[in-house]
Amino acid sequence: MSGTRNMLLAIAVGAIVLVGIPAGVLTWFSLRPVVMPHPYVLEIEPGRAFISVARELENAGVVADARALRLLARLQGVDRGIQAGVYRFFGRNTPIKVLATLHSGKGELLSCTIPEGLNAAEIAARCSAAGLGRSERYMQLLQDRDFIAALGLEVAQLEGYLFPETYHFAPGTSEATILKTMVTQMQKQLEPELLEGAAHNGLDAHALITLASIIQKEAANDAEMARISAVFHNRLQRNMRLQADPTVVYALDAFGTTLTRADLRVVHPYNTYMVFGLPPGPIASPGMAALQAAAFPADDDALYFVATHDGGHHFSRTLREHNNAVRRYRQQSK
Repeated sequence: MSGTRNMLLAIAVGAIVLVGIPAGVLTWFSLRPVVMPHPYVLEIEPGRAFISVARELENAGVVADARALRLLARLQGVDRGIQAGVYRFFGRNTPIKVLATLHSGKGELLSCTIPEGLNAAEIAARCSAAGLGRSERYMQLLQDRDFIAALGLEVAQLEGYLFPETYHFAPGTSEATILKTMVTQMQKQLEPELLEGAAHNGLDAHALITLASIIQKEAANDAEMARISAVFHNRLQRNMRLQADPTVVYALDAFGTTLTRADLRVVHPYNTYMVFGLPPGPIASPGMAALQAAAFPADDDALYFVATHDGGHHFSRTLREHNNAVRRYRQQSK
């Protein structure tokens, strides 16, 4: 109780000294609750002036008087200390409670869900659509060598290094901070056991993420990822081309289109129908299941697979068996 009395006394004295507002009036205002029948969401961008915030709160009916709120904030020393964020006001709110909320920074966060298998451009678009930065800035940073080096990576771009999950950020969080958070999450997944398994199968961390990204795009479900991984590992060991359609799609930026035979013959570093081994880097962001599959392939000697009509794949050990399976599933689709 003594703390409350001291605060009210400070408000009263400050009101008289600063502008001559009757102490009782400001004290009454500071503790008078405003009842809101409907929620109001206030978004404060970094650097926004408090006078603008106070006026918006008055117009929204969160407080009764913007001028009095500004004075109260000045007396409490929080007029320059409000935090950027998204705040939701509902029910009974006193001006003192409102100021405490704005000063604490404990507002609502903006969410952005990144599913497995999105490429970097798609991730940038999702973040931008969620109100988190601009796609153009993300695209610049994704290939900024200095920025990438500052993250401790020796790669040409951040494709594949943005770990897919749901993220929560305060409004105004920079694109650099968001990308750094996603990269850090990917780095956390690369635990010693995973890297050891990858190394046992001839993959360093970059190759692991690269292969995992192809598995992620090829697999219809997590259960078959280890078998798809086995096919690719078997092909790499035999110096066979991977012949993975998603790498051609990535090379041609042909998302959502049907590949032609001519597409498969395009000379491009990411076209695994034309080049041997893995492409230069990932083609999408793999999830944990794909990373595990890339590091620990199934014990399977299959060299081919073709999509079936039940959402999975048929695996074959020989080209003859594979061609028969392709004809069978093509006929069923007619």
